[in-house]
Amino acid sequence: MRDVAAEVLVVGAGPAGLAAASAASRNAHVTIVDDNPNVGGQIWRAELGKNSSLQPKQIIESLDAGNITLLNNAAVVDIDRRQRLSLNSPEGTFEIGWEKLIVATGARERFLPFPGWTLPNVMGAGGLQAMVKSGLKVAGKRIVVAGTGPLLIAVAEYLKRKGAVVVAIAEQASASKVNRFGIGLTASPSKLKQAISLKSKLLGVPYLTGCWVTSANGDNGVESVTLTRRGKKWSVDCDFLACGYHLVPNLELAMMLGCNIADGSVAVDELQDTSIENVYCAGEPTGIAGVDSAVVEGTIAGLAATGEIGAARKLFAKRDKARRFGEAMNRAFELRDELRSLARDETIVCRCEDVEYGRLTEFDNFREAKLQTRCGMGPCQGRVCGAATEFLFGWERPIVRPPIFPVKIGDL
Repeated sequence: MRDVAAEVLVVGAGPAGLAAASAASRNAHVTIVDDNPNVGGQIWRAELGKNSSLQPKQIIESLDAGNITLLNNAAVVDIDRRQRLSLNSPEGTFEIGWEKLIVATGARERFLPFPGWTLPNVMGAGGLQAMVKSGLKVAGKRIVVAGTGPLLIAVAEYLKRKGAVVVAIAEQASASKVNRFGIGLTASPSKLKQAISLKSKLLGVPYLTGCWVTSANGDNGVESVTLTRRGKKWSVDCDFLACGYHLVPNLELAMMLGCNIADGSVAVDELQDTSIENVYCAGEPTGIAGVDSAVVEGTIAGLAATGEIGAARKLFAKRDKARRFGEAMNRAFELRDELRSLARDETIVCRCEDVEYGRLTEFDNFREAKLQTRCGMGPCQGRVCGAATEFLFGWERPIVRPPIFPVKIGDL
């Protein structure tokens, strides 16, 4: 095991992490750690060089200038008593310390169980998009995009651009909420322009509000999905179902560090500083608010970590505006109660350990269910079923224990 020390360590190479690294690299050497082979996160993955926004351009220039050391394919799996992170990579394990740490671990999709959701070719909306970005061919494939949030439109447009036949977009939020959110975009002309552009590219694709999937049907893979809207149900033939119910912050590292968690996100002050000294947090772990908020929060964290407090303060108003957008988005796409009753007794909730919904109804909290059924003890370590049971039963999230990600015995 080799030891590494970082002046400023950023965990996560998505928009928030890259923005933080770019800002901090003006006055310090920055090390970025990310478990993916490419930087950019879900938003910019595989297309960072094609993105015309200023922030990716600055990142590329910073990388080229040698101000940033990038450690790809390195997953943080533990933290020791000396406050050093243990990382696991294809080359083995090593430790890294820091003077300042910026946690920018992003978010993941929320999946909710319904009959057939474990069939092959039923994927998360963002998950299918990521697979296509990584080379999966979908040209000519019939795809239903379902769930909730602005991500659905972005994913549908991307899939259509790659040659897929988008059969329908099923948005569980009501038309009134979606329309109210759309009207609110007038306060942000750039977002309004983006939304109009995406919708114009999806002309002819049904966008069904107040509509959701009640089951995925098929033998060896999904062949059709059953949709419900206004009390009516019908089936739609498809080759893929891309279904995601908004996002869940990745809090595991922040929780292991001991950061205060409030209302399901990392508590930070105006400078993105957490309750732990010299540890900052930016992006989705502080609250789901979109890429603009992630970028400005990351910039503030990077500036604050390197002592540029004045420059950071100049961005507060911009951050507040971005956060207001996030708050409006979360209100508009709040999950409806009907989604809690989709699963049947035989529907699997914990996919890793094959734990069915009917077994989980016997328990009062996640800990009891885990002890009796192994729910949450599989490779994903509760990332899927933890968020699902939080919504279904109101259970608190499972306690985080190392390793954060699975590690080979040889590396341990």
